[in-house]
Amino acid sequence: MAAAIAALLMAFTFDGVARAQQGGTTRPSSSLVIPGHQNSGGSTLELPSMPAPQRGMTPNLEIPPQAPQGGEELTIPSRELREQPGYEQVQVTVTDPSGSYVTGLQKQDFNLYLDNKPRPIQFFRQDTNAPVSVGILVDTSGSMTPKIPQARVAIAEFLRDLNDRDDVFLFAFSSHPFLLQSFTMNHELVMRRLALLHAYGQTALFDVIEQGLGLLRQGRYDKKALLVVTDGMDNASAATVADVVAQARRMGVLVYSIGIGDPNPGAGISFAIGPFALPNFGDADRVDVETLHTLSTETGAKTYVIRQVGDGEQLKRACEEISLELREQYTVGFVAPDAAAGGYRSVRVDVPGKPTASVRVRKGIEVGPHSESAYNNAGMP
Repeated sequence: MAAAIAALLMAFTFDGVARAQQGGTTRPSSSLVIPGHQNSGGSTLELPSMPAPQRGMTPNLEIPPQAPQGGEELTIPSRELREQPGYEQVQVTVTDPSGSYVTGLQKQDFNLYLDNKPRPIQFFRQDTNAPVSVGILVDTSGSMTPKIPQARVAIAEFLRDLNDRDDVFLFAFSSHPFLLQSFTMNHELVMRRLALLHAYGQTALFDVIEQGLGLLRQGRYDKKALLVVTDGMDNASAATVADVVAQARRMGVLVYSIGIGDPNPGAGISFAIGPFALPNFGDADRVDVETLHTLSTETGAKTYVIRQVGDGEQLKRACEEISLELREQYTVGFVAPDAAAGGYRSVRVDVPGKPTASVRVRKGIEVGPHSESAYNNAGMP
């Protein structure tokens, strides 16, 4: 009898340990759905449902993993389609005359043109719940001193508005770029890193964009974006504007930007005393809107200009709008013809059923040996 009771106790103990090790309950997971895959029922790729530990993190900054949000699935193109030479995909933003986003459109509502010739749309996705790999680049040059507190608040709001599964990294840049947080889905951890933003030095804008684009290659998702917050002109980079525009064009990353300050050259006041004229220092506070606008136009994104320096409310609204726009877009995939020939192909998308709508998309793609797929190092099956 004693032996039987002991055996029963051991069985209960073993079962309790096993349940503790397994977490006690089965949590729902999110999956990537690949339409058109050869396997019956489609193939899925499990998405991480909680932040993975980040290398090099300070232990006291770690945040306990959050419970996963189950049930959502990310649709991606089949491997067979992705591996076709010349396959590309672009993000499309559709707005009505009032500026509101036009949602609920279907594949048949769109027409796509390469070099003004129609091409069939072979993949289509509404990005309402599609996670994004996002890089945040914040100017911390000396002129940002009065704006850093407002930038922290605005970027924290941007992070709160993101999809829980978006993976995010954070760069600060002054005379050199500084990676404050590598890719993580733990957005609270990124918020804590905002406390490290302190203004000093010059502005290496092109260098940080180049490094940010490079790091985005490691993003886990096919949709990728950069958010650049700056108040100045580049005066410290080794990279050039041509370098970053060419790289952004190749990668197709959405490059959003917020420029703080006066976009006009010579905005300051010059003084003359007799035959002596003091130089105009207005350009020291001039934001490089031309470069920011070029990057946004090339990639189908948008540039916000905040002329009133220190307008924290406008900065916050801009961050909120960018986060919202990432959720109101469409992803369209297609195959460029004669991809082996390489070269640049212009892209145009329209919505014939919405003649008054504004349609925004990247200006073009590069195909051939130097092109870069959205799936480079993205961990897709």
